[in-house]
Amino acid sequence: MDPYTMSSGNIQESQTLIKPAFSEKEATELVESVFGLKVSAIRALPSYDDQNFHVHISRSEGTADCADEYVLKITNCEDSQNPELIEVQTQIMMFLNVEGFPSAVPHLTKNGTGSVTKKYMVRLLTYLPGMTVATISTNPQILYEIGKLAARLDKTLTEKFHHPSIKSLHRGKFIWNLANVPLLEQYIHALGQNSYREVVEQVIQQFKDKIVPKLRNFRACINHGDLNDHNILLDSNTASPENPQYRVSGILDFSDMSYGYYVFELAITIMYMMIESKDPLSVGGHVLAGFESIVPLTTEERDALFLLVSGRFSQSLIIASYTSLLYPENKEYLMITAKTGWKHLLRMFDVGQEAVEQIWFETAKTYMNNETV
Repeated sequence: MDPYTMSSGNIQESQTLIKPAFSEKEATELVESVFGLKVSAIRALPSYDDQNFHVHISRSEGTADCADEYVLKITNCEDSQNPELIEVQTQIMMFLNVEGFPSAVPHLTKNGTGSVTKKYMVRLLTYLPGMTVATISTNPQILYEIGKLAARLDKTLTEKFHHPSIKSLHRGKFIWNLANVPLLEQYIHALGQNSYREVVEQVIQQFKDKIVPKLRNFRACINHGDLNDHNILLDSNTASPENPQYRVSGILDFSDMSYGYYVFELAITIMYMMIESKDPLSVGGHVLAGFESIVPLTTEERDALFLLVSGRFSQSLIIASYTSLLYPENKEYLMITAKTGWKHLLRMFDVGQEAVEQIWFETAKTYMNNETV
């Protein structure tokens, strides 16, 4: 999910009604009773509408094949009502792991299933070590690799993944699907009357005028939908702190997956990689180059990229503002990235679409005869 806002498509749902509230003691008992593993240590992890715990396991007879560390994921009450969607997310993680992607895999319950449903859907996923993109100073090399990863991920899923529950990824009015930018109009009042509102109103109107009529011309695929700077883990394979070379070591959070388009995944990834960058306008070209090394864009997809990136900024920023009205106690947490996000979106519009696209496309062109910089 977007790390700063609710992942649910129905963001008006009261969080207190849907978020699990297990204590560490209750979570420990859950791991031991449902999954048959002995817990040696457990701690809560940050989350918004689900509940996650980092779990350390004690080795004992019969558990030689299990991992030492897991994430216990207790899905919120609302999303737990859609077990078919949870199941396809779990199957996708297992499939990607087999295909060589660094994704978590579930530990089976004592009954041999990957999850259990009562009021809450519960899964025990292998813990992936690494540092998030948000904690490093990104460089062209890792931005290129992340773009390449985004394209490989969608292409592999779209061409090779088959499952009876895959139809559940057609999620209609799911608020985080990039096609649903026009739905933001029902939440825009949360911004009040200011220059921010004027910009996102422009984005929404241009999206309706220029993107919606062309959606059918974009190439469809399965989107991860949330390759943000907290959902990609890295490790460094060099001892040089001056010029670190990073490798993607983990992909997290498949809860926002849905059917979309290749160019959606690219736009979402560019937007989130811009968030922490000291030179945000340059980011897009490196991510684009990596993406196009696997899935070259069509002319229509390239022409849409600026508005799609702007649309994702608008989704994140409007929903953060709206959610902070519902839950003012979380306002500081919700608005951390919003401050940077507004600055980047306004900067994009100040510089203008033509100039931003020139930066992106000229940067990407420099990669054409090289694997990386």
